[in-house]
Amino acid sequence: MQQLLAKQLVPNKFWIVQDRGRKVGTLQKDTNCYYLVTKLEKIKFDTIDEIHQTFGDNFFEQVKQKIEKQEQKHEVYNYPTSTKPFNPLYDVKKGLPLFSKSKKSKSLYCAGYYCIKFDKGWVKSFCPKLITLQRYGFEGPFTTDLEMKETLARVSKSS
Repeated sequence: MQQLLAKQLVPNKFWIVQDRGRKVGTLQKDTNCYYLVTKLEKIKFDTIDEIHQTFGDNFFEQVKQKIEKQEQKHEVYNYPTSTKPFNPLYDVKKGLPLFSKSKKSKSLYCAGYYCIKFDKGWVKSFCPKLITLQRYGFEGPFTTDLEMKETLARVSKSS
């Protein structure tokens, strides 16, 4: 019995069709239909529902699992981080959520989005090193990219 799964290569356009990990064909989306191409034949499907009726509801399941893994979000005190945080702390005096990237690391990073004022002007930054914020002026932390961009526009005008 075949256990076909579609592995997405180009979002909503192109999939590799596999049987227990071995490639058996491709699925391509045209402007208003789908084509399953194998060594022996080319099959046309008018809708994605036809594909599900033919191959089952789990045909695209592998793609869903990958997306769920990518959407894992890491935070330190409600501020987003670029990686899994270790040793989270909060610098009360400066109001900075801090973390390291590994258990043994001595470098501290600041969770969230920031606007940093370098000699040449303001720059946006996500999870900068603490030492960078100690050396240069900054605005932040912000919980979203949008908040940071609004502040960057405001401070860039005033400079």
